[in-house]
Amino acid sequence: MTGPQTSDWARTAAATRGGPLIATEDEDLLDDLLRLCAAAGALPEVCHGTPARRGTWDRASLVLVGGDCAGRLAGLPHRENVVLVGREPADPDLWRRAVLVGARNVALLPDEEGWLVDRIADTVEDVDGPALTVGVIGGRGGAGASTLACALAIGAARAGRRTMLVDADPLGGGLDVLLGAERVDGLRWPAFAGSRGRMAGRALEEVLPEPHGLRLLSWDRGDAEVPPEAVRAVLAAARRRGGVVVVDLPRGTDGSAVEVLRQLDLGLLVVPPELRAVAAAHRVASAIGMMMGDLRLVVRGPCGPGLDGEEIARLLGIPLAGEVPQEPGLAQALATGRPPGGAERSPLAAFSTEFWARALPEGPEVPA
Repeated sequence: MTGPQTSDWARTAAATRGGPLIATEDEDLLDDLLRLCAAAGALPEVCHGTPARRGTWDRASLVLVGGDCAGRLAGLPHRENVVLVGREPADPDLWRRAVLVGARNVALLPDEEGWLVDRIADTVEDVDGPALTVGVIGGRGGAGASTLACALAIGAARAGRRTMLVDADPLGGGLDVLLGAERVDGLRWPAFAGSRGRMAGRALEEVLPEPHGLRLLSWDRGDAEVPPEAVRAVLAAARRRGGVVVVDLPRGTDGSAVEVLRQLDLGLLVVPPELRAVAAAHRVASAIGMMMGDLRLVVRGPCGPGLDGEEIARLLGIPLAGEVPQEPGLAQALATGRPPGGAERSPLAAFSTEFWARALPEGPEVPA
């Protein structure tokens, strides 16, 4: 049977809340529907024939009715989000049975498995819109992009936003180390290497480590590669979950990096106030600027005479998002496991607070 490809993590994520109700006595059809629910990260409730518990029919986020059970369910009140599932496209009676149970859609397997996975995944998402997705990239090596990305994510989580921090740089050593979270349980990038197509944002969120009030997708210390199509699937799922997604970007432009850049709403280019760093940043800005609609400058470190943030922004031809002063004791804090921006009165925390105050709508969001 053909259908959406899933990786092992999707089966782990099948315990996600908010799954559909499945009504069928066809064992083969039931096996297929359970597999599709696992691919969407949903844990369904199964009933054979008429739902046994009163209210189950009304409360389910989505009802998947097998063609074999439509007659038995015809007396139940009609409701939204009912899909009749069958196998015989030439069956002239299928749409009549759909009308009996109030189903506005009919899904014929296996041809419409992809559509049905998307529909199931939609029902377990509970946000108003996609996440604001911000990428952070260094104008040169050692500019502090990873540090700023971590500080921004911690600042968003502190403000009550659902937050995911994504390490998109496989050569960066792992953001879990930078956050002092390398021993925190949860999946890393290699677990998603086989992911394809649509995955549920809630399912992704629930299998990731949760340090400092945010969800973290980091690299481990292995050599596994994650193909561009898997990167695309994971980032799209992260965006669908809503809230804020912060991405630590690589400075390359290979296939995976391009997939990440396409998902961004805003990019921050981190540049130290040095002429050589500005020259290097100009090349980076030229390489990624065409793939991003909104790229802004962050100057990190003390500015000298004649080379302040406004001047660097003019030289690079991109708007200035702000300046982050040098932070005393940062190296020592990181060495002892304290995350960047963890101290609320630090320069990194102050920049993060001001940035999110401008970038996000008013009012805190309490993660579900």
